[in-house]
Formats: sequence, C-alpha cells, structure tokens
Amino acid sequence: MKNKFFATLLISVFLLVPVLSAKALTADERAQLEAELKELEAVIAQKQIELNQQKAQSGSIKRDIDILTSQIDQARADIKAKQLQITKLGDEIFTKIRVIDDLEERQEKQKESLAELLRKTNEINNSNIVHLLLSNESLSEFYTDLDTFETIKEEMQVSFDQIRSVKERTEQEKNSLEDKKNSEVDTKVALELAKQKVEANEQEKQKLLSVSKSKESEYATVLAERQKRATEIRTALFALRDAGAIPFGDALNYAEQAEKVTGVRAAFVLAIMTQESNLGANIGSCYLKDPVTGAGVGKNTGTPFANVMKPSRDVTPFLNLTSALGIDPYTTPVSCPWSGGGYGGGMGPAQFIPSTWDIMKSRVASSVGVKVASPWVPYHAIMASSLYLKDLGADAGGYTTERNAACRYYSGSVCTPGRIPANVFYGDQVMAKAAQIQANIDVLHSF
Repeated sequence: MKNKFFATLLISVFLLVPVLSAKALTADERAQLEAELKELEAVIAQKQIELNQQKAQSGSIKRDIDILTSQIDQARADIKAKQLQITKLGDEIFTKIRVIDDLEERQEKQKESLAELLRKTNEINNSNIVHLLLSNESLSEFYTDLDTFETIKEEMQVSFDQIRSVKERTEQEKNSLEDKKNSEVDTKVALELAKQKVEANEQEKQKLLSVSKSKESEYATVLAERQKRATEIRTALFALRDAGAIPFGDALNYAEQAEKVTGVRAAFVLAIMTQESNLGANIGSCYLKDPVTGAGVGKNTGTPFANVMKPSRDVTPFLNLTSALGIDPYTTPVSCPWSGGGYGGGMGPAQFIPSTWDIMKSRVASSVGVKVASPWVPYHAIMASSLYLKDLGADAGGYTTERNAACRYYSGSVCTPGRIPANVFYGDQVMAKAAQIQANIDVLHSF
C-alpha cells in the first residue's frame, strides 16, 4: 500500500487537494490573506517551541501523547497556511496571465504599426527622384516627401525599440509565471504529505490513548514496538551500486553530513543513490580492457562491449584516479554502455563518469577530509552526489526544483515530457523514492 501511495502521489496532489480556481483578489482580500498567514506562522513557531520542550521530558505515555498532539496541531496550522498560500499563488498567477495578455496585445499593435510604416516607406522608395522631378509636383512638395520619409524612418526605429522592450518584458513575465506555477505545485505536494502525516500521528495518538486508559505498564510494549521499528529501519541494508550494501543508518548519517555542507535534502540524495542502484540492475557492470579504444567486457558474463568508456574523454582521468587510489583499472567496475548506444564508464554508487569526477575530486576530498576521494566509497559518493545536486539547484528545495535536478542529474536537461531520450520517468521515480525514504527518516527522528 505504501508503494502504491507514493507511486500515485502526483495524481493525488491534483485529485485530492481541493481545486482553488485562479481569480484576482481585492486589496482587502490580499491584506486579510497576509494577516492570516502571519498569524498561522506565529502559531507554527509556538508549536515548535512546545514540541521541543516536550521532547526534552522523560519518556511516558503522557509525554508521547503531548508530542503527538503538538505535532498534529502544528501540522494542521501548516496545512491551513499552505491552503492560504495556494489561494495567494492563484491570485498571483491570474494577475501574471493578465499582464502577459496585455503585453502580447501591445506587441501585436506595435507590429501592425510597424507594418504600416514599412508600407509607407515602400511607397516613397518606389517614387524615385527622376519621377518626382518630371512630375507636376513642385520642389517644395518633393522636399516635403523627403522630410516625411525621414520622419517615417525615425518612427520605425521607435517602433522597433518598443517591440524589443515589450518582448523582453513579456519573456520576464512568462518566466515569473512559470516560477509561480512551480511554487503552486510544490505547495500542493507538501500539503498532501502533511495530511498523510497528520493521519498517521492521529492513529498513533489513539493507540497511546487506549493504552493509557488501561495500564501504564502496557506503554513499555508500545515503546518496544517503536524501538523495534526504528532498529529495523537503521539496520536494513541500503543498496549501493558497485559498492555493496551498507546499513541504512550509515547511509543516512553520510547523507545528513553532506546536507550540512550542501543544503541538499538527505532523503533526496539517498533517493538518487537508490535510483542509480536500480538502473545498475538493468545496465550491469563492466571492466575496461582496452585503454586505446575504450572497449571492455561484462563483469559477470565476459561479454565484449565496444563503448565501455569514451577514450578521448574518460580513459586518462580514469587511469589517473585508479593509480592515485592504488587499485587495478582493469578489474575495477564501471557501468556498461546502454544498449541503445553511447558510452558507459559511470563509477560507483553515484555513477560519475571519470571526466566529471576529475572536475569535482578536489571539492569532494575537501568535504570528506581525505587526500584522494574515491567514487566507490559510499560516504565519498554520497557527498559527491550532494555537491553535484547543489550545483543543479537542488539545495533550494521544493518538489519541482528537486525533480528537475534529478532529471538533469540523469540527462543534463530539466524534466521534459516527450523528450528523446526520455528523462521524466527518472525524476518521477526519484521523487517517489525520496518520499518513502523521508517517511523512514521521520520515524527515526521521532525518538
């Protein structure tokens, strides 16, 4: 059921969240909205203070019930704030659309004016000087036409400048509109997740209330169950491509250390690692065998591959790296090439190709405190991935920002429907995995 929920999260965001039609708000409505948001933010901050105080108390049923109550109250205030934010964004989107429509209308009028000026210019050009001198027009009338021609040229330049200015502003407004729409999606996703969290906390609270009505001693059983769940999460093996599995608790520790350095959410980085491991099951691992051509063989099958590594780009940095690490370059696993074409050569859990790792190696080594960082060491790979995702903008947070960073991590381009080769599937799957991983992290942090 959990997998099904996260797989359909995007659909549920738009089906389950009430649709708030975009419309312009009055000045009074905007002021009231801002006041409500400010009040809710103060409530949320106060609930966080209470929550921190309650967590500092010794373990008891009452303490846990109080914590859950505070979490529920805080989440409900947050939900209401997000609903107001969506209303506010709807108003801003509506306003942006009207501005863009006005600008495009102005642009069309300027184009029509320019077309008329061009027509007049063409008429004057067709009346050459000889024709004018042989006509019955006076010399003064001829010079008047020349003055008119110069005036039209000046008007044309003004028209060109105005069209250019309106076009630039239109592009700015369209970019701003796209940002507003992304913010609306982010808020709707966060709202739906907050609702799920409230539901889970309510269930846990009711369970504790039923215990408190019977025997306090039963609390020990409830606490033991929670501790067991936390232990299961920490000790569950976290698969890492070409590096073996490690306990989830260790992977989380590495990702949280990286988050302190980069600001990229730990759950998101671990989701990238999981996605790469899943892809590894399909692509497999290879060994480089010919440094001149970049050819190699399958690690487990011995099947020959022509494009294990791009020789002009990746072989030299790969040989330099393995030499610095003191490992054999011809028995060190890298990714096999895709069946559809291109090169392999991705190294370790984060699947950096050697030329990209070469660019990042100093930053990674400095961040993890070693002389030579290795893409096959889990901590180093997770830190490298976090640094790279920061470069792709993932440190800003939010659903659309992280999703686009995931697509860029995979293909170099933001998530684009219909793109060939496809990349949207990667972003969607990473975000579903990130939601699952975040749920487990929330369980561990509840203690």
